[in-house]
Amino acid sequence: MDNEDSALDTDVPIWPALIVPVLSTLADGTTHHRKDLFDRAADVAALSDKARGERLATGGLRYEQRMGWVLSNGTHAGLIKRPTRGNYAITDAGMEWLAKNPGGYDYSQAREFFKPFWPESAKNVVDAALEQSEVLQSIEPVEQIEDGIRRIRDDVAQQLLERLRSSHPSFFENAVVTLLLKMGYGGAEERGRHLGGSNDGGVDGVIDEDALGLDRVYIQAKRYAEGANIGRETIQAFVGALAGVGASKGVFISTSDFTPGARTYADSVAARVVLINSDRLTTLMIDYGVGVQARNTYTVVDIDEDFFE
Repeated sequence: MDNEDSALDTDVPIWPALIVPVLSTLADGTTHHRKDLFDRAADVAALSDKARGERLATGGLRYEQRMGWVLSNGTHAGLIKRPTRGNYAITDAGMEWLAKNPGGYDYSQAREFFKPFWPESAKNVVDAALEQSEVLQSIEPVEQIEDGIRRIRDDVAQQLLERLRSSHPSFFENAVVTLLLKMGYGGAEERGRHLGGSNDGGVDGVIDEDALGLDRVYIQAKRYAEGANIGRETIQAFVGALAGVGASKGVFISTSDFTPGARTYADSVAARVVLINSDRLTTLMIDYGVGVQARNTYTVVDIDEDFFE
C-alpha cells in the first residue's frame, strides 16, 4: 500500500514519501535546525495548508511527526547526521542515495532498505503485521495507536448519544449541568443547579460564576434525534428567555445540530449565546469524563535525546 487513505483519513503523505523532500532540503550542504528543516521540506513536498494543519491527538503536527521518522530512520541508516542537538545535515551516503533515487521509495521499498537498521523488536512487529495481512500497514506505530483511540472515541460518542436521546428529559438536563461544572464553570464550589419543570421560564439550568451569583450562565438542553436540527426560532425563544431573567450569557445544548440560520442569529445578538451540537457535546463529555470512565491507560515512550548528549 503506497498510501494510508484506507486506514487513516489524512492529506499528509506517508513518511517514505517525505524522504526525498527532507534530503533535498539538506542537499544544500548546510546544517538545518529541525523546525526550519520541516518547514522547508514541506515546501519541497508541496504540502497543502490542510496537510500542514493536521494535528495528532497529542497536539503535534502530523507532517512533522512523519518527517521525524525520516530523520530517525535516515540517521540510523547513515544518510543523515546530527552535528548538534536539534540540527541535521546530509552525509555523502545521503547525497548518493538521493542521486540514485530521485523518485523516492514507496513503503515496501523503504522497509527493505531501512529494516537492517531497525531495532530487533521493531522488525518483529513489522514481520508479524505482514504475516497477518497481505496489505502492508504503512502507518507509524504511534499513529496506529491514535487511530485506534479515535475509533474507540467515535464508538463511545455514538453510544453516549443513544443513551442521552433515550433518557428522561430531566436526566439530560442534569447531565449537561454536570458537564459544565466539570469544565470548571461554577468554580471549586460547583455552583450550578438544574431548574426544569413547567415554570422554568425557558431555561433548564443555571450556573453561578461567582460566589454571590452576580454573574450567571443559563442553560437550555434539548434531546433531539439526528437530523432534527434546531432552527432560528428556537434560539430566538431562548434569547428571549435570557432577557426575561436579565441574563447576558447562555449555552444551548442539543443532541442534534443547528441550522445555519440559528448559528447566524446566535452570533448576531447582544447576549453571548454558545451553541453546542451533538458532536461537540460527546467530545466534551469524553474529554471531561462525564458518563464515561477510563478503561485502560497506555504510555508511549521515545528516546530522550538530551540524556545521550
